[in-house]
Amino acid sequence: MNTRPALRPHTIGRRTFFTIIEQGQEGWRLSFGRNPVRLNPGIRLFLPPFHSIQKVDLRECSINIPHLSGYTLDNVPITVTGSLFYRIIDGYKACFKVTDLERNIQNFGTSAMRAVLGTFSYDQIIGDRNGINSKLNQVIGSSLANWGVEGTRFEVQSFQPANREVERQLELQMEAERNRRKQLLDTQAQINVAEGNKQRVILESEGHLQAKANEADASYKTVFREAEARQQQALMEASALAAQVEEIAKSIPVDKANVKAEDRQRALLTLVELRRLDQLKAIAASKSNSTYFFGDKAALGQGGEAYNIDYAEHVKSGMGDRAVGGVVV
Repeated sequence: MNTRPALRPHTIGRRTFFTIIEQGQEGWRLSFGRNPVRLNPGIRLFLPPFHSIQKVDLRECSINIPHLSGYTLDNVPITVTGSLFYRIIDGYKACFKVTDLERNIQNFGTSAMRAVLGTFSYDQIIGDRNGINSKLNQVIGSSLANWGVEGTRFEVQSFQPANREVERQLELQMEAERNRRKQLLDTQAQINVAEGNKQRVILESEGHLQAKANEADASYKTVFREAEARQQQALMEASALAAQVEEIAKSIPVDKANVKAEDRQRALLTLVELRRLDQLKAIAASKSNSTYFFGDKAALGQGGEAYNIDYAEHVKSGMGDRAVGGVVV
């Protein structure tokens, strides 16, 4: 970066007939003050009584603008110190379209920067450097182009309010803004916690509902399976009983191949009597002190079956109300 003057007249330290145009520069040679001729970098002819030369630095240069005062978009008085960077793109215009190029660039850049700062708020000036440079190019681009100059950017070196009172008000404003953001974050955190609790309750209730549904489904399936098992057991018992009746019925007649219904009836009665005998064995083996009456039909007041447990129980219950000496007969 070059901070030397961009436009310098050629000075003669001693008498010579040649001059050197350095790389990155451009020279214009005039003959008796007219007929400018462009000189590219290198060794060029220079006759002091006859020629005069102006050299132009084509590299990017900067001009310091100290203590630039102005107002922001939100009417905050500020003081800015910075550097305006520019580059000469047309050496002919820079030499012959304007006088005292650097001073005019500084004056115009100061005015333009004051206008640019007025279009930004205080916070934007602090953080939006690209926006400032873009706006600067829009403001000074066409004007400096008439001088063969391109304004590239403005770098803010220091930036502060114009007085202490404004600075204190801005500090209070920033503190209020920080508090507001803190409250927003706290509120958002509480909302997130509440939303999390709501989702937790919803998920728990859905879990309980699913658990109850699973339990009900399991109970239903258990009852259904048990009913199926009982049905299957009954069918198997009925099938076994039918098989027993059929086998007994086959053993009654002489002709085993010709089993009649009467034979099956007798076989069924035989199985019933066998079951009753099993019941009598169970009663006899029981340690209960209950009393049972057994006998034929005439002794029990009925006819037909040899043993009638139901009738005996009925007689016993009728006699239980009569007690002799506290002993039930």
